[in-house]
Amino acid sequence: MAIHSPDPIIRAGLVSYVRDDRRTCEVPPDKQQEADVIVVAVENADAAALELLSSLSDRPDVCFALIVGNQWQADISAAVDRGVRAVLWRDSFSPAGFIRTLLALAEGGGSLPHTLQGALMQRIQWVQREVLDPRGLAASGIAPREVDVLRLVADGKEFAEIATKLSYSERTVKYILYGVMKRMRLRNRAHAVSYAIRAGLI
Repeated sequence: MAIHSPDPIIRAGLVSYVRDDRRTCEVPPDKQQEADVIVVAVENADAAALELLSSLSDRPDVCFALIVGNQWQADISAAVDRGVRAVLWRDSFSPAGFIRTLLALAEGGGSLPHTLQGALMQRIQWVQREVLDPRGLAASGIAPREVDVLRLVADGKEFAEIATKLSYSERTVKYILYGVMKRMRLRNRAHAVSYAIRAGLI
């Protein structure tokens, strides 16, 4: 992981916590682009802070952990889009909590304060209701009727059985299934079912 802070005292403290725990290590500053997790200490989480993240790494898979000293003034969904996966408030910061957060990020998890979790959930709900639902879309990229077909395919049903169950023609069932496979680049029915299970759709 890499650590970025304009305050050398804060940076030194964060580095010492990382070095004191054998499960974590810091990459040298000149290799920051190679880090999977970048810890960034900012006074305010605002538009300028989000721009800073873009300048620190352009890797799409990088995770940022923000340590915020004062206020959260950024769009939470924009922050998540930039790679923010954890936020820690400086006034309630603890070394043990910091290390726990870093380990959670390394395992693909995240850690947001309750208020930011709530704001993110409200934003997701709004996008689903106001943007996706009117267009028959879902955030997963799989529409409800496509999920219905995949669920029945996973149950071992043939096209004719699925068509009867869903009141579609057999041709429509095939069109729905092959449309999902093409759009999501899935090789065959088994691959499509496997994808839907892994994505938690069925």
